[in-house]
Amino acid sequence: MAADIEPQQHRALGFWMCLALVVGNIIGAGVFLLPAALAPFGINAVIGWLITIGGALCLAFVLAELAKGRSGGPYAYTREAFGPLAAFMVMWSYWISIWTANAAIAIAATSYLSRLFPAIGATPGSAAAVAIGLVWLFTLINMRGARAAGVTQVITTILKLVPLIAVFLLAAWLFGSGAERHVRLVPVPVTGGGIAGAAALALWSVIGFESATLPVGKVRDPERTVPRATVAGTLIAGLFSLLACAGVLLLLPGSQAAASPAPFADAVQPFLGSKAVDFIASFAVISALGALNGWVLCSGEVPLTLARAAVFPAWFGVTARSGAPVRAQTLSSMLASLLVLTNYSRSLTGLFTFMGLISAATSLLLYFACAAAALKLTLAPQSKAVGALALIGLIYCLWAFWGVGAESTLWSIALLLSGLPLFWLMSRVPAAAQSTA
Repeated sequence: MAADIEPQQHRALGFWMCLALVVGNIIGAGVFLLPAALAPFGINAVIGWLITIGGALCLAFVLAELAKGRSGGPYAYTREAFGPLAAFMVMWSYWISIWTANAAIAIAATSYLSRLFPAIGATPGSAAAVAIGLVWLFTLINMRGARAAGVTQVITTILKLVPLIAVFLLAAWLFGSGAERHVRLVPVPVTGGGIAGAAALALWSVIGFESATLPVGKVRDPERTVPRATVAGTLIAGLFSLLACAGVLLLLPGSQAAASPAPFADAVQPFLGSKAVDFIASFAVISALGALNGWVLCSGEVPLTLARAAVFPAWFGVTARSGAPVRAQTLSSMLASLLVLTNYSRSLTGLFTFMGLISAATSLLLYFACAAAALKLTLAPQSKAVGALALIGLIYCLWAFWGVGAESTLWSIALLLSGLPLFWLMSRVPAAAQSTA
């Protein structure tokens, strides 16, 4: 496994960098649009958010427990429980979801940049060029090694929390001062479908809590660092996102929030004036770029792990002198760039939403597999608490699949099955030929 053979000098990620990786990957550009997406659900949105945070925390605890005494991340957990085929298929589809998400994040960052620099949106082809340029900018940063990526992640994570904190504190101050404002949620009844739909959108905004388990070979003292960063990062990101979205819904009537293309900007505009849009757009760009940096890091680690497990071409298991899986990062970013090129004429918002839901559904496959692995591997009496959390996690995943919808779930299954030919080919390659160069 990658973690077993990584030189000590390449273990550049400590607790704070891993925490920033989790928080930064969870809080991307989507949170700035989330209030508009959740507003039509009314009180269902609040219930769905709370359920999602609870489900994510259960799964985070499960991943943290699996990380204790085991190296190799989710691939190792799933392989130990269910064998190499199941582990490969889950990680294969998850890897596809990562570089697909990278394309979506780069597109979202470009969309926000076009607000600051209108020429990007006005010039044909420039939006695609900028999005691809952003993918490769952060690929080059990650090629310098885990430390360069980690420092970038810490800086962008700190900056992206600023507007979320500001919006919530502004809402709290207004209500504390006795301002005549009150929550005006869209008046819709509480239903199972409504809660599930809202929870699916909220899930999209907490995906990434598994991030610290992926580059485990780059982490110092992974048995302590990974579990702590996973649980703490999930809690921090979930609460900050919830409080920020709640702040927007406190400042805006539900109907206005639902129709707003920039709900955070509309919420602070009465206090910042016309500069609100530029202010929010600037931090949204930072937030998206921080998430892109973290996911580019992860996009290289998954093929690296699979290559070192001899279920992916060994050529991708070679790292640079910095310890970066340059070949795997290059492949992932080439695929993300190709995806942008082939879809640049589509609506940015529509493309971002479509890719995001597929990414959410595919990530659910990973969470389901890890929860099932934990249930199988922690059957000892002293592990009853972990087993209970794993069972709750399994139930949550099944329920979330319903909320994500049939189309996205079918796409995730198709991505899962698309790896079968490669696994079959790799299984026929002699073991000697699979050794890492």
